[in-house]
Amino acid sequence: MAHRYLPRGFSEPRLLAPVLQVFDALAPGQPRPLHVAVALSGGADSAMLAVHAALAVQQRAGIELHCFHIHHGLQQAADGWQEHVHALAAGLGLPCHSLRVEVAEASGKGVEGAARDARYAGLKRLAESTGVSHILLAHHRDDQTETVLMRLLRGTGPAGLAAMAAIARRDGVTYLRPWLEIDRALILASAREYAGLSGWTAVDDPTNLDDAYTRGAVRQRLAPVLDERWPAWRSILLRHARQARELAGLLEEVAAEDFARLDADADLTDFSLAAWRELSPERQILVLRHWLGLHGLRAPTDARMRELCRQLRNLHALGHDRSMRLRHEGRWILCQRGRVRLSHMNDTTENL
Repeated sequence: MAHRYLPRGFSEPRLLAPVLQVFDALAPGQPRPLHVAVALSGGADSAMLAVHAALAVQQRAGIELHCFHIHHGLQQAADGWQEHVHALAAGLGLPCHSLRVEVAEASGKGVEGAARDARYAGLKRLAESTGVSHILLAHHRDDQTETVLMRLLRGTGPAGLAAMAAIARRDGVTYLRPWLEIDRALILASAREYAGLSGWTAVDDPTNLDDAYTRGAVRQRLAPVLDERWPAWRSILLRHARQARELAGLLEEVAAEDFARLDADADLTDFSLAAWRELSPERQILVLRHWLGLHGLRAPTDARMRELCRQLRNLHALGHDRSMRLRHEGRWILCQRGRVRLSHMNDTTENL
């Protein structure tokens, strides 16, 4: 069955080229074989990425390609999607690894946010079990513009408006998005051609257009109006994202320099409260975001971040107020003996 789903002569050069560029960028200094995976849901986007990645490895030696499939358990049809994905991977001559995850729907992050967290946790587990260091994601230009729009509506700051990065590290895994500059229309056209040649058709997840979900509402309700009234809105938002990424990079440099002066301990889990207080209020916020990011934690909302800063500013000069202990993403931010600390302590107190 190997290569059954690699029809002779099939390839979309505009989709293949960015994948080849990503593989070429991985070459210097990397051990061989380099283990890379494609996150494969079975939809048109990820399926076409898997197909073109399979074509790319035929042209680039030293890369061992896998497919990772995460089963969220949220839809009955998902059992069939898993079988369908494995059939595609087998036909491409690629090993496929599936994992069913539990989505914490009561986490307070909403179904979409909880599913995203569960998906990344599952991908990390699969990467650890297979020795994969890099995972390809099929996010494209349309996904990027939708992300910018949603973050604008949520009131995110400059870092958030930078949206998805082409290269990102999370929990020790490097994620690569080679198609952020590619229109989805091109991917869908390629998927239709591929189906005609191979007989394999992508699955259709109805939640993608369900306006009960935020992204579905953007696609169903907002995007059509914006397309009609402001046809260039996607290009404009992409420009904002690039500018925000440049600004976020500059702010990150400032935060890193400030943090280096806070007398942090060796594992960067605590720093001097007194040194932090010498910073301006704006830089205090920046350095806290930087500190949390060093530990793989997202920044709190603007309101919660300002509350954290208020409490830190109002502590006793030596930080002896043991009641200052706030929870954030399963960790505790507290202050003891004049040191702001990040801890795994099990306790119950106010949530951040």
